[in-house]
Amino acid sequence: MTTVLIADDQPMQRFGFRMLLESQDDMSVVGEASNGAEAIRLVDRFHPDVVLMDIRMPGLDGIEATRRIIATGARTRILIVTTFDLDEYAYEGLRAGASGFLVKDAQPEELLAGIRAVAGGDAVVAPSLTRRLLDAYIHHLPPTTGATTAPHAEDPRLTSLTDREREILTVIGQGWTNTEIAERLHLAESTVKTHVGRILAKTGARDRVQAVILAYDTQLVTPA
Repeated sequence: MTTVLIADDQPMQRFGFRMLLESQDDMSVVGEASNGAEAIRLVDRFHPDVVLMDIRMPGLDGIEATRRIIATGARTRILIVTTFDLDEYAYEGLRAGASGFLVKDAQPEELLAGIRAVAGGDAVVAPSLTRRLLDAYIHHLPPTTGATTAPHAEDPRLTSLTDREREILTVIGQGWTNTEIAERLHLAESTVKTHVGRILAKTGARDRVQAVILAYDTQLVTPA
């Protein structure tokens, strides 16, 4: 059973999410929050598997709430649900530790599949869409949140990576899927998955989305 917390300031939106989720045999809604501060309190109380997190909420917004939830080391994963598929705040939400994002007008099956994917440790955002999002908005971020100015070889998060792992992290950042990596680098797909798992473990990235952001932050990949 996947437990879900809904965080959204619109009562009708929360009601719609709850009705959809409770129609599923493998999902349970453990609570609803109308703002970020309430979401943090309920995560601490119920320890849900997934939080459906709105971005724009009164008081503490969804981005800061995501950042604080992730900072506690909680196993809860955050799925941001935003109004626009290229919302400028979605990038900051991913940087804050969210495992992906969906738009509010997504089809019900897309939302359900996204929740299951995030609960299982996967990223919801497709690699190519992630790259487009980062390319579109990285230039609009304050200098302190953009890519580092130091050479990527000096970044401590990369020092333990082998040359092959560094290569694979680079192409992950460029939007390649595991299948594409296997075909273009002449590797077995199982080998690619092993490398990706080691990259996540060594760098501390929570999932593939965070690995893409890491590739940008360390300048392994630069915006198109």
